[in-house]
Amino acid sequence: MQLYVAGVDEVGRGPLAGPVVTAAVILREPIDGVTDSKKLTPSKRNQLAITIRERALCYAYGRAEVEEIDRLNIHHATLLAMKRAIEALSICPHKALIDGLYIPDVSMPCQAIVKGDSLVMEIGAASILAKVLRDNEMDEMDALYPGYGFSLHKGYPTALHRAALQELGPCAIHRLSYAPVAAALKRHITAPLSKLQTHSV
Repeated sequence: MQLYVAGVDEVGRGPLAGPVVTAAVILREPIDGVTDSKKLTPSKRNQLAITIRERALCYAYGRAEVEEIDRLNIHHATLLAMKRAIEALSICPHKALIDGLYIPDVSMPCQAIVKGDSLVMEIGAASILAKVLRDNEMDEMDALYPGYGFSLHKGYPTALHRAALQELGPCAIHRLSYAPVAAALKRHITAPLSKLQTHSV
């Protein structure tokens, strides 16, 4: 009997905006060049993502939206997104290999592997698919919410992003439970009142 092993990884724990995106992949055969997505150039990631989608036995995505991240916290939202990716696979794996320290609540055996995206090809493939999908979505968000630079930093807390957040305040895809976003929101809520009080004096 053939044993199906799925690799699972996430992208988007650290950003101040946007969803956390996960992927689960069952490979049919090894694919040259697959490794941790962070070690690859955007061009190489995009090329490998096409190859993985074409040659994998199956793959699926999972996600948790900003509202779920704020409600559950990023840790539990990430595990939920992983669970969704695994359960969306067209083939139920006999085992899931998870990047990191924690495993989602699923029916099959799981193994957490630190730096698994560099050590296990299935997890590396999942990291590439998740990264490419999320990056493309953040490019689209840049057009919907101009001024924040989402296409440049993908929602991560760079100096550019923090400066835009302070100037513009949070938008609909910002994570309000994250301290820099909450502080910027508070600043923009109280700023008009402060100006009014100063003017009245």
